[in-house]
Formats: sequence, C-alpha cells, structure tokens
Amino acid sequence: MQPLSPRWASRSFWQTPGCSRSTCHGPHLGASYVDSLEDGKEEMMVVEERMVEKGRDKTVLMWGYLPGVSPQRSPLLHPVAVRMPDSAAGDRWRDVSGGGCGFAMAISESGKLYTWGSTDDMGQSYVTSGKHEETPAIFDLPTEVPLIMAAAGWAHCVAVTAQGEVYTWGWKECVPTGRITRDQSFSGGTSEKEERHSGLLSDQVSPRSQGSRASGAMSGFDSRGGDENTKRRKLSSAKMGPESSSSGEEALLAPPCLVTLNVGIRITGVAAGGRHTLALSDVGQVWGWGYGGEGQLGLGTRIRNVSSPHPVPCIESASFNKDCSSPATKGKQSSDGQAYKLVGSCVKAIACGGRHSVAVTDTGALLTFGWGLYGQCGQGSTDDELSPTCVSSLLGVTIQGVAAGLWHTVCTSADGGVYSFGGNQFGQLGTGSDQAETLPKLLDAPCLENKNAKLVSCGARHNAMMTEDGQVFCWGWNKYGQLGLGDAIDRNIPASVPMENLRPKNVSCGWWHTLLLAESPT
Repeated sequence: MQPLSPRWASRSFWQTPGCSRSTCHGPHLGASYVDSLEDGKEEMMVVEERMVEKGRDKTVLMWGYLPGVSPQRSPLLHPVAVRMPDSAAGDRWRDVSGGGCGFAMAISESGKLYTWGSTDDMGQSYVTSGKHEETPAIFDLPTEVPLIMAAAGWAHCVAVTAQGEVYTWGWKECVPTGRITRDQSFSGGTSEKEERHSGLLSDQVSPRSQGSRASGAMSGFDSRGGDENTKRRKLSSAKMGPESSSSGEEALLAPPCLVTLNVGIRITGVAAGGRHTLALSDVGQVWGWGYGGEGQLGLGTRIRNVSSPHPVPCIESASFNKDCSSPATKGKQSSDGQAYKLVGSCVKAIACGGRHSVAVTDTGALLTFGWGLYGQCGQGSTDDELSPTCVSSLLGVTIQGVAAGLWHTVCTSADGGVYSFGGNQFGQLGTGSDQAETLPKLLDAPCLENKNAKLVSCGARHNAMMTEDGQVFCWGWNKYGQLGLGDAIDRNIPASVPMENLRPKNVSCGWWHTLLLAESPT
C-alpha cells in the first residue's frame, strides 16, 4: 500500500507498503532502478499511473445510517454522492476511511481529514466525530503534516501522518496516558463505566439474536443467554442507544493528541476496534493499546487497559492451535520449530474487530487473538486467544487482505478467494445461511464465480468487497440500508451494488454505513 495513495485502507484494515521474508520496509521510490532495467520500467509505469489517477476527480459515495445527512434522520438506501465543501478551495477526495457509529471520515488530496454525518440531537460527542452534519468539514488535528489514513472504532478515532506519526482521540481509555491497568484475577466483571460501554459492543442495536442452529464446535451454544455466555462474560443488559448519552460523558473523552512511540518508530497504518487500537510500523512490527480484557492486544494475558503503546509479539510468540492443525503443518512441528517458519518474519496487514484482532504476515499466514465467543478467531472453538495464534486451517492458502467486524472476520487470498468466520446472525459471513462458523469458510456464491476479490471491509455486521474488475459487493445486516441495495433486507450472500459510469477505487465500512471512493472512467 502506498503511503500517499492508500488503496487498501478500510475501517479496520491496513497493509504495510512492503514486506519480504527477511524484512519489512516502507516503499522507496526509485529504489528498484538499481536492480534491473525491467524493474525500472515497472517503477516508471507505476509513477505514470499515479500521475494519471491524480489528474482524475474522485467521487465519494455514501449509504447506510448517517443521521446528520438527511432532515428526517432517515437511512440512505442507495449510494449518494458526498459533496466536497465549497471552503475546500480546489481540494479533492483522495481516500475514504469508513468512520465510526453515525459519522463518516475521508481524506483529501491535501491530507486533511473530513468528517460528516453526526448530529447534535442524537447524543453524539463532537469530540470524537466533529461538529458536522450533512456537509463534510475539516476535523482539526494538532499538526500541519498531511494525513495518509484514518480509522474509527465505536467511540474513538486514530490517524496517521505522512511522517509516520499517530494521533488519536475520543473515548479516554483508548487514548494513551502511560498507565497499565492489570486484572490478574479476571472473572468477567467490569467497572460500572466499562459495563455500560461493554454493553454497546455486545448487544448494540441487535433486534434479533444469534441462532443456536450451529453444529460441530458451536453445538450447545446460544448467545441469547445460554450458560456459556454467562460463564464467559457478564454482559450488560442496559440499552445504551443514542438517547442514553449525556453531556456527562464528555468527561470520559479526550481531544486529539500525539501518540508517543519509541524514537525511530514510523507507523504506516492503524486499525481501530471497539475499545482498542493497533498500529503497524514500516518494519512490520505491531503496536497496541487500549482495552485488552479478552486478549485483543495479544500480550498473553487479560490486561484490562494498556494506556501506552506496547509491541504485540505477533511473530515471536505466535502459536498453533493443536486441535486445528492442517495438512500444511503435519509432520513439520518438530523440536526445531520448523512449523513456526510458516508464520513469517513480519506483519504486513492488521485489522481490529469489536474485541478481537487479526494480522497477516509476509508469508500469508493469518494470526488471530482476542474474544472468541462467536468463533471470530477462526480456531475451531469459542475460546479467547490471549496471544497471536495462527489459523492453521488456512496454512497453504496465501492470505492477502483482512477485515474484522463486531463478531466476525473476513479475509481475502492472493488468488482472489474470500474466507469468513465468526458470528453470522445477520448473514454477515456471506455463506448463504445464518450458521456461525468457527473455522474459515470459502465463499462460493454463484455471483462470485470468476471474480477475484481485491479488498474487503467490515462494518459492525455487514461487509463490502471490491473485485479486480471493479465491481462492489455487499452482504450482511441491512436494517439501515448499509448494503446500498435500495432496501432494508439482510443478505446472506454477496450482492452487487449498482455502479454506473464510475470506477471504484476503494470501499470502506463504518459501523452502520458504507463509503466508496470512485472515479470516472475517462
């Protein structure tokens, strides 16, 4: 992914610009000229392509629930163009960054962050989303350096500058302060404040619950209040919709601030989950902070809150689930650790879900960690994963891109396949049913025949995918029109979103909405 023209950015996913088996590094324009004439020609073609793209005006389309964009606060069931404000003075759209709950984010060619969609009568905090309604406006950050990407969780945001610096704001426990809060005797209990916020991520706007029709590892599991759910975590029964927010919550929010990292650390991408954040450096090292009670920070323990960036040992401590070994690992788990060479040497992509995290290594291995109650870690069980764990059933498949939703995970392979696993109560896995999957399942819908996935993005319970030939597919929860299909009917298989006279460049999901970056074909 190029730092000044990100193609793979989504709400929850970032791919590092360059990554080899020996090391990961950022792009160095022109560096390949010293290798060979052919490499030089290829580099020139890339530069020329960027120059052509820069000369084309890009359009941002939105659909789904952004309460501030219509007088009646009604959802957008069809794609609607987003107008660049008159005050932009010639600035143009460069990329979309999804956004959070009820607000959208996009980045302009000048590197400014624009937000829109929030309202003042829905209890939304302007500290997080910006004081903007229908028309996008610049969200001010304490830096003049252009931004290259941004991401949003439930109630916090994070952005990366062209110099590799990170800024974050919103829910205070997601903003680094230098403290670490541990809970060695974790039993699922939380403070009153955390209990209320956890309820948002556990049952936020969920008109129907997870069915118990799953078989295999999911048998006996029922998220409507079964013993397993009670044992694993005490979930808040309080409904925290927009109407329950108050000005008192402003005290729980922090304005934008610079994240302090070690000297020399250059971040190329970030991902934001429900209450945690991951950052990926130009050498393929992952850093994390925020809430880690289910292991979503990958530190091997249930650290309640990490308020300073800590390195996530994705490579050095990556493990294999012994119960889910694939043919690719059989006969290789010898004492000399040959199996672990399959993991790779660095991370090239990251994603954050509601309470779980995902990483892709330079060898195409998929690592998951965090909350596993719905099978979103893909390990064949509903256990939490406290440390990065290789999804062994996908060894032998080169994973290229990944995204994560509230309770599910979707990834794409180098050969254009799409795999999904986790919660499926709204069809968000795209498998044609509402059965949860604890192991990755390849999507085989007829509409995807001869289609190669290029990128994927996840909202809370819906997904958007762009193919190599420029089609956009959406599936999952559609109560607010977040699939862009003209209705509010859920889809359990991918459905094509009509695009006329536009060439999609990127698609990115917010919690309950979707954004598309496109350009005219001429």
